[in-house]
Amino acid sequence: MTGSEDRPSFRLAYVPGVTPDKWARIWNERLPDVPLSLTQVPAAGAEGVLLDGDADAGLVRLPVDRTRLSAIPLYTETTVVVIPKDHLVTAADEVTAEDLADEIVLHPLDDVLGWEERPPGRPALERPATTADAVELVAAGIGVLLMPLSLARLHHRKDLTYRTVTDAPRSGVALSWPEDAHTDRVEDFIGIVRGRTVNSTRGRQPDPAPAGRKPAAGKQQSGKQQTGKQQSGKQQTGGARRGGGTPRKKSGSGGARGKPRRR
Repeated sequence: MTGSEDRPSFRLAYVPGVTPDKWARIWNERLPDVPLSLTQVPAAGAEGVLLDGDADAGLVRLPVDRTRLSAIPLYTETTVVVIPKDHLVTAADEVTAEDLADEIVLHPLDDVLGWEERPPGRPALERPATTADAVELVAAGIGVLLMPLSLARLHHRKDLTYRTVTDAPRSGVALSWPEDAHTDRVEDFIGIVRGRTVNSTRGRQPDPAPAGRKPAAGKQQSGKQQTGKQQSGKQQTGGARRGGGTPRKKSGSGGARGKPRRR
């Protein structure tokens, strides 16, 4: 780490579909004197924002350039196909890519699924410029669209629904920051997304006590007190033996016991 932060705020970029609200709330509770600045950026431009220094860290979609950016994977999303509510695919709870072989599958230019070749099904004549444009085409009855579940929810429409595609590529989300800018504030946010408590030592283990070190004075005193209690207990037991127990039978009232009378 580079040490203390020079900036008065922490700037976090995030891509569409990612909701940083929970982590932002925890940040504001723990670091009320360090404002958290949130900026939504296109998925394709997230790396540039981090490398240009326009954000301290970002919630981005994988993959990222690991030669220049550090990344902690957070979760992987389910992939769904967005379809009109009266589409035949709605008869099933989930589908495969093969089930979409006869469909026109839209492939927007900002697609985040990272297909090795191209999506399944038949390609459209043109690729929509954005995912939002592709959703409009689906609503117009021109093809279907595969995307991460969070984006399907983000672009929700009453006339559309979605179904899980079991064998499609999936999109991973990660916390990322420049390799040479791992600051204390970045480490603070890492702790939040990883669920560390306020009193966490950030994963550092306490230094082991050197060999031969004597126990703390308090512990020594405690041991002496305990020994004192044990001795006190022994004294009490001895006293009980001396003063307690069954009393001796007193001899009759006369002095020394005389000889028996002769009959």
